[in-house]
Amino acid sequence: MYDDFPELKIVFTGSSMLEILNARADLSRRAIIYHMQGLSFREFLSFQTGQNFASTTLLNLIENHIEIAREVNSKLKPLEHFHQYLSSGYFPFFREVPELYHQRLEEVVNMTLEIELPLLRKLEVSYIPKIKQLLQIISESVPFIPNVSKLCERIGINRNTFIAYLFFLQEAHITKNLYKDIKGITQLQKPDKVYLENTNFQFAFSPKNADLGNLRETFFVNQMGHEHTVEYIDKGYFRINREYSFEVGGKNKAAEQIQGVKNNFIAADDIEYGNDKKIPLWLFGFLY
Repeated sequence: MYDDFPELKIVFTGSSMLEILNARADLSRRAIIYHMQGLSFREFLSFQTGQNFASTTLLNLIENHIEIAREVNSKLKPLEHFHQYLSSGYFPFFREVPELYHQRLEEVVNMTLEIELPLLRKLEVSYIPKIKQLLQIISESVPFIPNVSKLCERIGINRNTFIAYLFFLQEAHITKNLYKDIKGITQLQKPDKVYLENTNFQFAFSPKNADLGNLRETFFVNQMGHEHTVEYIDKGYFRINREYSFEVGGKNKAAEQIQGVKNNFIAADDIEYGNDKKIPLWLFGFLY
């Protein structure tokens, strides 16, 4: 169609990230591939309340988060909607049949694990139950720092195969691998931390045991990682664009240790407004 009808504008969509990656060679010079991120918290609020807010840049958020929070809180109470977003607000189809949302998420992931990964990445079908168990472990961890040797022993596969599977899960947008140094990483390099791609997956895989600290960090990594590089430093700290450092925690997370330290900040949950270097966690959902 592209070759025979040069005046025709073609827009196509596909749910399989792996299929699209495989087709890149055939689509080169013919199509621009755009990955559509799930809803930001800002977009979710627009869906749910009809209130529209402008997205912001990271620099503007850092410098003006008190003013931005004041504008949002003058029109609605974001914390009243935040937990619903974390649980079931990432994909727009949450509005179709809300009570079946998490079941549908499981079906999407099962299709990727049981059909796409074996077909397109040669994942051994016999390992699929163990991979599902791994996803549940990630959702319940505080958060998940992979001990590759022990996991390989439990699953019964060699180290390189296991790390390759972690790479494939990220490639399919089921998980997100973080490294302490993103430069020069390879497919067979062990990630320093593994998260689910978004918080809704945690409620689908482990609805009663999703870890709160894991939820907070998963939200931060997901929303920040759409347009910025995210590296894991240590003990809840993240480095953004190799310029800023953030610690993610609850409302009582102390900011004294970062006072006077340039470009170090706290993303704190359960607060409507921040102060100085302490920024409400929910505001990071306004970056796109």
